[in-house]
Amino acid sequence: MQISTDCWRAAKEGDEQDKAAWLEAKRAEEQAESETWSQQYRMPPLEGTERAVAWGVRCRHQVLAAAYTALVLEGETSETEWGEIEEAARCITRAGWWIDQRSSEPDDLTELLQAATEADRPTENPHF
Repeated sequence: MQISTDCWRAAKEGDEQDKAAWLEAKRAEEQAESETWSQQYRMPPLEGTERAVAWGVRCRHQVLAAAYTALVLEGETSETEWGEIEEAARCITRAGWWIDQRSSEPDDLTELLQAATEADRPTENPHF
């Protein structure tokens, strides 16, 4: 049995709408988790456009969670050393930096944090 082109298109469009709704719900769930995590670990707000900040919060959560797993749970990094890494991460408030690091290797986090430029960190007086 063959379905008509119109029926096939209607079914395909329905599938795409379902997929889009699922993706939107998944993204909202990840956003809520990331924001809760940010508050729990006293992460500062990120700077950037509204869209970049939302994405950056999710990326920061994913990057730091993956690094903690790789470095502390599976690696040789102590909780004290992780505390220093986490403190350095708090200094990076440009959303775009976290977005740029989203595909980085967890083992590279310390080096990436050290390589971050002044533009990625807040200044003491934002008016200068």
